[in-house]
Amino acid sequence: MKTPSLWKGDFLGLNSFELAENSTKKLLPENIQLPENLVLGKRAERFFAEAISQTNSYEIIAENIQIIHEKQTLGEFDFFLKETHCEQIFHVELVYKFYVYDPSIENELNRWIGPNRKDSLVRKINHLKNHQLPLLFREESLASLKELKLSPKKIEQKVCFKANLFVPKKLQHSSFSYINQNCIVGFWLHLNEFSAEEYAGFQFYSPKKKDWSIEPTNHHEWKNYTEINKEINYLFQHKKAALLWMKKDEHTFERFFVVWW
Repeated sequence: MKTPSLWKGDFLGLNSFELAENSTKKLLPENIQLPENLVLGKRAERFFAEAISQTNSYEIIAENIQIIHEKQTLGEFDFFLKETHCEQIFHVELVYKFYVYDPSIENELNRWIGPNRKDSLVRKINHLKNHQLPLLFREESLASLKELKLSPKKIEQKVCFKANLFVPKKLQHSSFSYINQNCIVGFWLHLNEFSAEEYAGFQFYSPKKKDWSIEPTNHHEWKNYTEINKEINYLFQHKKAALLWMKKDEHTFERFFVVWW
């Protein structure tokens, strides 16, 4: 809930879905049941659904509706919501991403990439515009929509795009085009920049990906510089960047990636 949206309003033809900060009736419960192996994106969907259920503004009509045609999965609708005061129906796609900014890439928008270089903001935007949102108007979707008593012509499409952005350490105080600056939550380094001289005095933890969205302040078991380097090297052997939480003192925490490339 605290993760900012990457943009507000319209962005490259995608309309942002926003929940007002004071829209939930109460705090989200701490005992939400989640399967241990649930991946980050699916975890985000469960929290989103819980947040919607706490509001007076929307109700969930359906979620995670797969469209299967001739034994082939064509895609999935994340959420269909009804706005309670006017009964407008929304198709909402939820995106929860971690990107790093690579200034060596030529085009500004292309510079936001996944920490392992397998993903990018532009790729996700194109997938939303060319596949996920058009699925609503495909003939193969009509039967599922009819079952839900929904008409594609009366549905408004929106994207809830939550992002955690990491920039090179030297660019931490820079401004960036296109994106919400509040999404910048940390920095990234190459391994040779993660030096004992600068970092040996602090404590660290490297969460599993499904836990990347957790606040470092909620963590209690920490490792020293030597111990965390062993974990970084293990991840590097599998070409995986390491997200680190760094505890500088009892009240100061930072988040950053050490990348393998």
